[in-house]
Amino acid sequence: MNNIILRYLIDGFLKNFLKVILFFFCFGIILNLFEEIEFFKNLDVSIFVPLLLTMLFIPSIIIQLLPFIIFVTSMKFIMDIRNNKDLLNIKVFGFSNLKIFFILALTSFFIGWIVLFLINPVTSSMSQYYDKTKSSYSKDIDHLVSFNKNGLWIKENLTNGQRIISAERGKEKDLKNLIIYNFDEEYSLKEKIFSLSANIEKNQWVLYGVQLLQINDGQETKKIKLENMTIESKYTIEKIINLFKNFDTISFVDLVVNYNKLLDKGYNKIFLNQSLHAMLSMPFFLFIMTALASILIMNTLKQANKTKIIIFGIFSCVIIYYLKDLSIALGQTNRIPITLAYWIPIIIIGLFSFVGILQINEK
Repeated sequence: MNNIILRYLIDGFLKNFLKVILFFFCFGIILNLFEEIEFFKNLDVSIFVPLLLTMLFIPSIIIQLLPFIIFVTSMKFIMDIRNNKDLLNIKVFGFSNLKIFFILALTSFFIGWIVLFLINPVTSSMSQYYDKTKSSYSKDIDHLVSFNKNGLWIKENLTNGQRIISAERGKEKDLKNLIIYNFDEEYSLKEKIFSLSANIEKNQWVLYGVQLLQINDGQETKKIKLENMTIESKYTIEKIINLFKNFDTISFVDLVVNYNKLLDKGYNKIFLNQSLHAMLSMPFFLFIMTALASILIMNTLKQANKTKIIIFGIFSCVIIYYLKDLSIALGQTNRIPITLAYWIPIIIIGLFSFVGILQINEK
């Protein structure tokens, strides 16, 4: 009998989980499809291109929303078995609220690890294809920034031409060994700038150890040496880092196995650590979200006002995500260690949930 009840709880929970995911997936397609159509509206592509990109993009969003999806799943499933008296019948056969909670919470916990090891590599590959496809259509629209084994490459559209910059990675907010090519509107090289280093903390780049070559009709006409000079750029070090902050394209397995290789490719160590701990904390986050749903629904066997419970549940999610964002913001501003920032909300909510679970076990 225990195995039958166990199978009933797990199967019912997983079925509700798939239903909620399907709802979020369809809702996400509807919302994102309009955004993709807006992007391609001036390009000669069929409707299948934005539709395909939407299908590739939504799974990574689903993973980001997984704690909220698990919370909704847990609330719906527990509310259903409570309202149809199955919860009471299960307790008659010796299953306490605590035992039921642990079955559902451990199921959520294992879902988190399955997603990290099996689903996440697939969605990261889909995100990579999404980014490559999108960038191939945006080459004539957007400015370009690229990291490769040769360093940093930037292409900027200026009001009177274009600029191409190549540089090596320096320390923190600096670049070194810059070469800047300035072209006119007809793509003729007009100026070449060599710089030993540059501070790019602000949009006003400060170049040091500068040698400027003015070029006319392909011939060098003037050479100027300067201790320093400034140029205006739309990019700062923060903006460049943020361009490579799409960790949806990096799977958990790839992050763990190829951590040092990713650093060599130019990925920022701080954001790599952020991504690693964000992924590592997810199964535990799913566990405590199931705990919160259990506390809300299992505190009584009587039918309660669903509207009030749903509103309170949504309010709880808002508070949790605010707490999570606040903790991450404190980590990013070095108020607390960035790795600890992803675990503090789990620790705080976990302690609160521990007390709540003990209370519902007595009912």
